[in-house]
Amino acid sequence: MATRTQARESVIGLLYAYDLGNEGIVKFVDEILEEKKIRNKQKEFALDLFNGVVENLEMIDVEIVSHLNQGGIKDIGSVEKSILRLAIYEIFFKDLDKPIIINEAIELSKRLASDGAPKFINGVLDKVNKA
Repeated sequence: MATRTQARESVIGLLYAYDLGNEGIVKFVDEILEEKKIRNKQKEFALDLFNGVVENLEMIDVEIVSHLNQGGIKDIGSVEKSILRLAIYEIFFKDLDKPIIINEAIELSKRLASDGAPKFINGVLDKVNKA
């Protein structure tokens, strides 16, 4: 059975594809999660996260930009952006402890993103959490 971390990792992959212009991926989310063996409660969790981020994308991106020291949303790598979008969605819309959400995002960035990503993601999410 998949873990929540694996479900989040799959959501990040879906958000990454969506960010790169593959908006049609929305039609295939079920199949993609099934291929990754994300099933039952974890599948519901992943679908809820993905759909929630997509539905609230504008607000989430405004939140990201408001906490950047410089540059804009287009200056952030797609993987890092996907991790931030997911974490910010969870901070605002899910009833989970904020430090757990932030730690999960940092850990995922260590595995999936560039070397400087964990520090960057921690900095942005820390500002979001304190706002």
